[in-house]
Parts: sequence; C-alpha cells; structure tokens
Amino acid sequence: MESTPAALRRRPDALLLDFGGVVFQTRKRPGGRDDAARHLREVLARAGHDVDTARLRASLDAGLAALKDWKNAAGRRREPVELGHRTIWTDFLASDLPETVRETLAGSAGRLLADMSPLISNHEVRPGIRDLLDTARSLGVRVGMVSNAHSGRSHREILRRAGLEGYFDVQVYSDEVGIRKPHPEMIGLAARALGTVPERCWYVGDTQDRDVVAGRRAGVAGMVLTRHHHTDTPPYPVDVRADAVFDTPEGLVAPLWHSLPEPGEDPVPTETVAPRGAGEAEAGMPAALLLDHGGVIALSRPSPEAQAGFAARLADRLAGAGYATTADAASELVRAGRDRYRAWKAAHPDGGPVPEITPGAFWTEMVGRDLPERARALLLAESAQLTLEYARTKSRAEPRKGVRRVLELCRDRGVPVAVVSNTVCGRAVREELDRFGVEDLIGVHVYSDELGRRKPDPVTVETAVAALGADPARCWFVGDKPWRDTAAARRAGIGTPVIVRGGSVGDELIDAALAGPPDHRPAHVIDEPEDLLALWAGTSAPPNRSLQ
Repeated sequence: MESTPAALRRRPDALLLDFGGVVFQTRKRPGGRDDAARHLREVLARAGHDVDTARLRASLDAGLAALKDWKNAAGRRREPVELGHRTIWTDFLASDLPETVRETLAGSAGRLLADMSPLISNHEVRPGIRDLLDTARSLGVRVGMVSNAHSGRSHREILRRAGLEGYFDVQVYSDEVGIRKPHPEMIGLAARALGTVPERCWYVGDTQDRDVVAGRRAGVAGMVLTRHHHTDTPPYPVDVRADAVFDTPEGLVAPLWHSLPEPGEDPVPTETVAPRGAGEAEAGMPAALLLDHGGVIALSRPSPEAQAGFAARLADRLAGAGYATTADAASELVRAGRDRYRAWKAAHPDGGPVPEITPGAFWTEMVGRDLPERARALLLAESAQLTLEYARTKSRAEPRKGVRRVLELCRDRGVPVAVVSNTVCGRAVREELDRFGVEDLIGVHVYSDELGRRKPDPVTVETAVAALGADPARCWFVGDKPWRDTAAARRAGIGTPVIVRGGSVGDELIDAALAGPPDHRPAHVIDEPEDLLALWAGTSAPPNRSLQ
C-alpha cells in the first residue's frame, strides 16, 4: 500500500474502463482496408452502382485520415459531440463519391461502420483484464465501459465474443449517446447508471488528451492509464496527469484488490421501489422499387413470451443500477412509454417535417420519465442496445406471400430495390430481412430511426431515390398505409404508389383513401406483394445504370 498512489487506496464504487487500449489491444489487419473496400463494392452493386474497388479504397483512406484529424481537434473542445453515422459517410468516408453512392452508403451507415471495424482491425483481450474484472466482481465493485466509438454496436459484439459482456453493468459509447470524450458527461453518465458519482469511481484509459482530460473534468477519484499506441505521444501537450500509469491492465489488479472500502458506508446505495386495382398510372417494370417493411415485406404477430423475457431482463438491468423493480413493473414502464411515444408522434403534424424519436429520448423521456436519475442514466447509456432487444422481442414476423419472387425478379431484370420504413430500430429490420434470406436482394435501406425523419415526411422517400439515382416518376413505392406511405410517395414525386392489403390497416380505411385527399390515393391496390408480378407481366427492364 505504501507504493500505491493515494488516489487508488480507497476502493471505488465503480471501475470504468475504456475499450481500445484498456480492455482490448487493437492492431490494423494487413489488407483490412482493401477488404473493407471490396465489401463496400458488393453493397453498392446491390443498389445498381458499379464503383471500382481502388476508388473506394482511396476514398476510405482519405476519409479515415480526415476523421483522425477531426478526432484530434474534437479533443480540444470542452464538450465535444459525436458525429452521426450518416455524417461519417457523407462528409468523410464517401464525401468525394457521387451522390447516389453517398446516399446508398449513408442509408446503411450504422451497419457498414459495424462491418468495417473487424475488417480493418484485430482485437485481442489485453493481459490482466480478466483478472481485473474478476477482482472487481469479488469485491462488489461495479464495472462500466466508457468509450469513444463510431460503432458501439461493433464494440458490444466484440465484447460478447470475447466472453466479457457479463462483467459490464453498463456500456457507454459515444455514437450511442451523442457526445465523446473528453466531454466529462461520458463518465458522469456511466457513474449515474451505476448508482454513484464520478468522485467515487476509477477511470482507466489509454490517452492523455481524451481519457485523462475527461477523467479530470469529471472529477474521478482515480485516473489510471494503461499504455497503448499513442499514450506517450499525444497530438498536442496536455497539462493534466494520471494518478498511475501501467504498461498493461495487470498492474491495476493489486491496487484494486488491496484498496480499502469507505468506512461505514455502503459503496453502492440501493433504492426500492379502394376498389382493387384502381389507379391512374401505367403499369410496367419500374426504374426502381421502394418497399415499406411492416405490412408489405413482413407480417408480424405479438410475442407475449418474448416480451415478458425482455421485461425481466430490463428489470435486471435496472436492479444493476440500484433501482429494484419487478418484471411486471418493467413491462408496465414499456407499455406506458409506448403510449407516450404514440402521443409524441401525434403532436407532430404531417404537413411539415415529421421527426423520429431517438433511442435515448424514447427510453428516458417516454419509458423512464418518472424514474430516479440513476435509472434514467442507465436507460440512456443502454438505449441503443435496449431498442434492439425490444424490437427483436415485441413481435414475431414472417415474410409475405411472393416477396422473394418479386425481389428475385427485380434482381434478374436489373431493377434496384430500397426499403423505406418507419421503425425504432433499423438494425432489427435488417436482421429480419437477413433471417428471411432476402437482405442480399435489397440495395438501399432508409429507416426513420437512422434518418431522423419518418413518413409521411417525403425526405424518407427522397433519400432512397437519391441513393438509387432513379427518376422518381419511374419508381414504384409499395406501402400498406395510404395516409403515410402513399402520402410520402406522392409528395416525393413517385410515379406509381401502390397499397397492399392485409397489413395493419383494414380494407375499409384503404377503400376510404381512394376517395380521400389526392396525395392519399394509390395508383394500385393489391392483395399480396406477389400481385406486382401480374402488373409487370410482359414488360422489359429499364436500361441498366452504371457509375461513370
């Protein structure tokens, strides 16, 4: 204990760890960027864009270099915000590529960033991490992850595959919460989610300009560095210092083990508590096909057992933040949150921009509105992951009749396809499409949670058309809600809006739309997606598009 820095002699309530450089050693994969460029080429080809791999590699190289400069500059800011996934593609990684390519990549921004991380870098668990995590568990010290990341989704998966996920009570990633270190709130949020304050946490990072500065601004009790690539070579001088520096996390095991609990205090306080077929447009093979997801590609039915399982896991998460509750109470929180979300949507008139709620706002303002601060902090930190798990469990979906045949015909005829969907979790939609075995038949994805706008806002459809590089007047859009899907399509200039029956809307409402406002009237009403084949029978494909 005599050789242990004074800041590390008192046992923390929580141990907060950075991802790269602390939990994992990261190394660039030989040929990783070439692999990433080839992957992007395959993704773009599904949307009808033929882009040379070398051109994509050059754009990636330039974009990653610019991102590095941006990160260094952001490290000088007092409260830096994180870049959105779309912005990373449109303004950095693909900024010098044609608009159609930029929009296609931006439409799958989060998925592609998650794909790129393991392609470009290898991740190995650092020496001593498992011992450190076991020590924290033995002492009752809670553990959180606090990391700048362009893909928290990828980080979570890497952590899971390494068998370390169960050690972490909360994970805070900059792309999921919208701010980045050295913003002190990254640490403050994690501390609150674990039922404590930064002044009773140790934070372990690997950089001086981001981690040490963030820790000092947040006021952590102990600031520790574990050396990694750039620990000793910050991009500019930093005038604050860590309490201790170790070559690897192994060096922190003994200080944590020998640390002394706060006298007489509980380190983690706990709380309790139309006529069919009517239309004015000419039938024919479209220049591009845009599809809604729910009600068009898939039909869903509630899954009470899966919902109950999610509620139980949510209750466990909240208990980890010191807020004791039951699965039934957690289920009621989600139900009330959904009701508030519906009211929130109704408060935004369809005539102007129609925003989509963020995961953080959904879980803190809708579901957790009346919960204590520590519980709300946990919900905010875990909001992206909670949204994914919630979307996976709230219903069970199956593909509609003929969907694969329609998509395969489009592939064979050179007609690019986009999915344009209002959803709280585009990632879950992609998983579903993959489960159906049709994800590789879709070139462009536009989801309201990723775009920030929802139908009937025409920006949703306009974004898909821009990504496809198609003439909207020669596109078809298939939805199941006239006042939402047809309205968005009409306002975006789509030539042939189609409504399919049998989704979440009754026939009487569809028939009423045919006599309603002009922008609610579809060109065709069909019974199943496969009926598109009859409408297109005997037509030929439009000319193939290629990128010059």
